[in-house]
Amino acid sequence: MQLIGMLDSPYVRRTAISLRLLGLPFEHRPLSVFSDFDRFREINPVVKAPTLICDDGTVLMDSSLIIDYAEGVSCRSLMPAAASERVRALRLTGLALVACEKTVQIVYEQNLRPAGKQHQPWLDRIGSQLVAAWSAIEQEAAATPLSADAALMAQADLSVAVAWAFMQLMLPDLLAPDACPLLADFSLRAERLPAFLASPQR
Repeated sequence: MQLIGMLDSPYVRRTAISLRLLGLPFEHRPLSVFSDFDRFREINPVVKAPTLICDDGTVLMDSSLIIDYAEGVSCRSLMPAAASERVRALRLTGLALVACEKTVQIVYEQNLRPAGKQHQPWLDRIGSQLVAAWSAIEQEAAATPLSADAALMAQADLSVAVAWAFMQLMLPDLLAPDACPLLADFSLRAERLPAFLASPQR
């Protein structure tokens, strides 16, 4: 398998760490959807990261779909089986993906749109959604701690860790670590795990 995309993307990094936790070997090809657009398009015409090239040559995209495929190949799931635990995991994973999405939207608005055309009310709205997502995750972590144990880490845990590190890298002034102390501590512990160290975001 080949994983295409840069690890500074939380979606690519989430996929890479999931593959490692599932014990699936893969080749990582760090192509950018911006600076390597033409090379990326030769692999996947829609130029979406992450892209996975399966062993049979099939091209898959979207982190959640790639992870679903990987779980089928490995015959192991990073999602809990028990219904109540699965619902919580789905909620946390969804919140983490929202946090990634809102962070990306803010970064694109600030870095790709000319300053004179940026719409501050829109940025404020996205920012409030991002803060709300992290507040909800912090509350969930207070009720049931997240796991930074490689043997126990599930999709919700790794997705939250990846999303938090990405937000702190790209928007360090938006939400200070002391605003979500449980998440800040959890992130530090997760980033020390071999699967995370093998997939650095920069």
